[in-house]
Amino acid sequence: MASSYYKLDISNRVDLKSRGAKKVRESGFVPGVLYYAGEEPVNISIQKSVLFQAMQSGQRIFEIDQSGKSQFTMIKQIQYHPVSDEIIHVDLMRVRRSEKISISVPIVLVGESVGVKEGGVLSQSLNQVDISCYPTDVPENIELNIEDLELNSAKNVADLNIELDDVDITSDPTLNIVSVTPPAVEEEASEASVGEDEDSDVLSDSKEDATVADKEKSSPEEDSDDKNESS
Repeated sequence: MASSYYKLDISNRVDLKSRGAKKVRESGFVPGVLYYAGEEPVNISIQKSVLFQAMQSGQRIFEIDQSGKSQFTMIKQIQYHPVSDEIIHVDLMRVRRSEKISISVPIVLVGESVGVKEGGVLSQSLNQVDISCYPTDVPENIELNIEDLELNSAKNVADLNIELDDVDITSDPTLNIVSVTPPAVEEEASEASVGEDEDSDVLSDSKEDATVADKEKSSPEEDSDDKNESS
């Protein structure tokens, strides 16, 4: 879990018109809204570079200073420009350290599967898992050991093991995370064999056509020889 949190410096935003939001972006900031259950939303702005660094930190919970008090928040939603892909708006959700939150954290595969060592193909279908915990207990990721994952086998959410107090997995336990399947070599070899047979048939047909053509070319001479013999 994170022992310290990336701090976001936020400022209250007064000009709420569309032109005001444009000015905020032109000055290198991102307009946003800070939400908290039971309270009025607060219009804010965050320096674009600071927000980007926070997103790259790998953390899900951030610290902010609101009215002189240290509080915690998480990113609720980010809006991007459809053409430039620039961040144009961000929504933050305040959380309390005494209240559990629902959040998604990455799944990290650990070790090399025995099935892969035998030539199998590893496929990960789930990259994040939903958990419920206190903001101060959010893990950076959840590890899944796959060393014992054999060929034609899989691991599900139920196979995740979290040795952390007050952290509960809320995702469907039957959801598949990773599997190992045999490579599609036999099918490819079969297709190649069919292709070779087709090429052989085409070549055989071509030879037969050539033989027939040669016979047709030689037939006038044979007819002439037959006439000379009869005379």
